Amino acid sequence: MRARDDFLRRLRAVRRLRISLRGWGGVGAMAAVCVLALAFVLLLPLTQSRGEAGADLGGQRTTQGVQARAPQCDESTVQNQSPTPSDAGGTTIDAIKARGVLKVGVDQNSYRWGYRDPNSAKGDLAGFDIDLVTAIAKNIFGSAYTDKSIQFLAIPTNERIPAIQDNRVDMVVRTMTITCKRAGQVAFSAPYFVTGQQVLAPKVSTITGYNDTLANKRVCSAATSTANDHLNADKGHKIPASVTIMDPVPNQLDCLVKLQLGEADAVVTDGALAASQAAQDPTVELKGSPFTTEYYGVAMNLKATDLVRRVNRILETYRTSPTGWRASYTKWLLPTLRADSKSANPPVPQYK
Repeated sequence: MRARDDFLRRLRAVRRLRISLRGWGGVGAMAAVCVLALAFVLLLPLTQSRGEAGADLGGQRTTQGVQARAPQCDESTVQNQSPTPSDAGGTTIDAIKARGVLKVGVDQNSYRWGYRDPNSAKGDLAGFDIDLVTAIAKNIFGSAYTDKSIQFLAIPTNERIPAIQDNRVDMVVRTMTITCKRAGQVAFSAPYFVTGQQVLAPKVSTITGYNDTLANKRVCSAATSTANDHLNADKGHKIPASVTIMDPVPNQLDCLVKLQLGEADAVVTDGALAASQAAQDPTVELKGSPFTTEYYGVAMNLKATDLVRRVNRILETYRTSPTGWRASYTKWLLPTLRADSKSANPPVPQYK
């Protein structure tokens, strides 16, 4: 109301001025008055927009609002956004205990991480990730834990998030990098491993790393992997535009097969996984240094806060226990990653 009265007052002043100028006979003067009147009209929306919220305009009340911005995620610190550890129970943990089985999505083809042990009579799953799953299950079930307390489900790379969202599994422990995009889809524990993207290629290849030597080369990566994201973002910038980014494969190990068959010239994947693949196949090797820093986390449903906090508590003990993280690293990863690797120590957790 105040803005409208102000406008009308100004408009009456313009009319009086125009009448007083009629005797001047000056076209320029009249033009100036017209410009002044137009300015008042154009300023009306501005005075209204700066007026009080809920100003009465034509019998309708309006309010001015500013849309709140969603908090931005920083890829360099997203691994520090997990909730603080807790031993408390909750609906998710209670449901797992009542069921008597922890359902976990894992890999069965990643050598030394999650794979079928050929030396086991039953072809049991073994590896660094499998050791962690066992530690989690033993803590949740306590004295009720048995060798049937875990249901392992082999999940391909591109099914990790859907399996969690569809509640097919309680968690995924499968060399899964914590990223901003994924953190909006699933909940992550604090990180339990640090690695980086790296290039894997035949020893006889002229490729030297994630650089210009990839020109005119066919590069393989897994669907929904951070490797595939980097390849598409970096083409024409960090790597030559002539690089052929192959159609992503469902499972990361499929890239090694394509490399062996001569259908790919190089693979981009986590250095920790690439080292294990190099241990499987002595004709390939890591090329160059890691070009990213990434953290693995245990992935769970966004609603399973109680389970996330419990896993973080378990990781606190697992990192420092002489039979935990260090023993598992020595057994499975030390031969390929070495004691001086950036992966040789568990990452120090920070919580939101």
